[in-house]
Amino acid sequence: MSQRYLIALGSNKRHHRFGPPERVLAAALAALERHSIKVKRAAPVIRSAPLGPSLRRYANSAVLVKCKVEPDELLAELKALERQFGRRSGGQRWGSRVLDLDLVLWSGGAWSSPGLTVPHPAFRERRFVLGPAAQIAGTWRDPMSGLSLRQLKARLTRSRPIPR
Repeated sequence: MSQRYLIALGSNKRHHRFGPPERVLAAALAALERHSIKVKRAAPVIRSAPLGPSLRRYANSAVLVKCKVEPDELLAELKALERQFGRRSGGQRWGSRVLDLDLVLWSGGAWSSPGLTVPHPAFRERRFVLGPAAQIAGTWRDPMSGLSLRQLKARLTRSRPIPR
């Protein structure tokens, strides 16, 4: 049975073959297809400030995919793709990286296993995830809060009055 997933993509480091981060993300989409992960919709690439110690701005996007594997199997495929693009395990947390693929949502709801929690624990606080995700799957509801991606994005980006 086919499963739907929302995957967040990020890159802030040139790749020796693909070039700048925006092209790395395009190459990653093609690589997903080669791994029998059907890309249904892809959000436009945005640029964002890095989290943590990295000084390089990120290229970010989100993609809605279909495939016939469970979340832990998909995670293994995503990690293998990251390695194919030159990502090494054990690096500095939030450091520069050629490719980062995060499993954000799954059509089956919530999932928890060693090394994987779906929905992604931090996606609700990340504009660089919610912005692109809301463009391609705005009505998809977070199984934890019941809010749609559009609603979560609106909550995160709404202006707040300055405290007196």
